[in-house]
Amino acid sequence: MKIKLIQEFKEFAVKGNMIDIAIGVIIGAAFNKVVDVLVKEIFLPPLSFLTNGINWENKKIVLREEVILDGVAHPEEIAIGYGKLLEASVDFMIIGLTVFFIVKLMNSLQKKAEDPKNNTVTTPKNIELLSRMTELMEKQVKLLEAKNTKTSE
Repeated sequence: MKIKLIQEFKEFAVKGNMIDIAIGVIIGAAFNKVVDVLVKEIFLPPLSFLTNGINWENKKIVLREEVILDGVAHPEEIAIGYGKLLEASVDFMIIGLTVFFIVKLMNSLQKKAEDPKNNTVTTPKNIELLSRMTELMEKQVKLLEAKNTKTSE
């Protein structure tokens, strides 16, 4: 059982799936930094400006205030930080829209690449072979139909 699992892992790693996943994680981490800066430095400042300088990142609903006696908080403040939720929601929307547009672009490029009649994009070999096989099968069907109509006459 262990040997089979190790063998499957080796096949997984050799096929490139592991490398693809690692590249995806690295790009995702870098993309997360870009989105974080985009939200904090581009989107939230105008929102803050429109709302008279409110810093949305620190916005919260205080459920219980802290009381400071002799320099020590008794009891600690309890608050719901909805500002960070707003920031995370904007992050999510940006990431979601970006992924949507990337997938849309990739799908359109893939459709172009899979179209054997489209000469602007190089068609993958497997699509070319399938297209050629389809043409040959259509010719073969026409020949068989012609032969059957001659023998039935």
